[in-house]
Amino acid sequence: MKKILLGFALVAGTFTFAQKTTSTHTSSPVRFGLKAGLNISSISGDGLKSKAGFYGGAFANIPVAQDFSVQPEVLYSGMGAKDDFDGNAKLNLDYIAVPVMFQYNALPNLYLEAGPQFGFLMSAKSKYNSASVDVKDELKTFDFGIGLGAGYYFTNNIGVNLRYVAGLTDLAKNRPSGSDSSKNGVFQVGLAYKF
Repeated sequence: MKKILLGFALVAGTFTFAQKTTSTHTSSPVRFGLKAGLNISSISGDGLKSKAGFYGGAFANIPVAQDFSVQPEVLYSGMGAKDDFDGNAKLNLDYIAVPVMFQYNALPNLYLEAGPQFGFLMSAKSKYNSASVDVKDELKTFDFGIGLGAGYYFTNNIGVNLRYVAGLTDLAKNRPSGSDSSKNGVFQVGLAYKF
């Protein structure tokens, strides 16, 4: 619970700072926006394959230099995986993700980004056919990852973005020694709208 509160405090502080910031390096103002799209998530390990999900949330784009900006986000992210041998078996993981992306404007409308992502597990359910079992107690509630991506704005307000986030945290709470770790991985493609 402390990690969740710390994550929300970090985001709230960043958004508050963003509202009061006027950059001396650039004339671009801080801009807020919404984004949503498709998650193609997987979990490292034998017998698992990718699963489609949804992500969506809000962001603030904070210019810090002529071609650089910081973009903190708060997103809902539906992740998990399917069993490779039986498509009816799924692990559904619901996260509140807090990425902090450092963006470089390679061209006026094209940016490249990289940065950390802090994930907070809200629910975890293992499903087989119509039966569902809560497995949140077996998993770690905090997930740390690194994101890499790019985006393109067609107008001043509407753009597309691609991102891959590689999880660095083992998902299992009590892993037997010597066994392989299981980590999240997610490819995201979606739309962004700046106000």
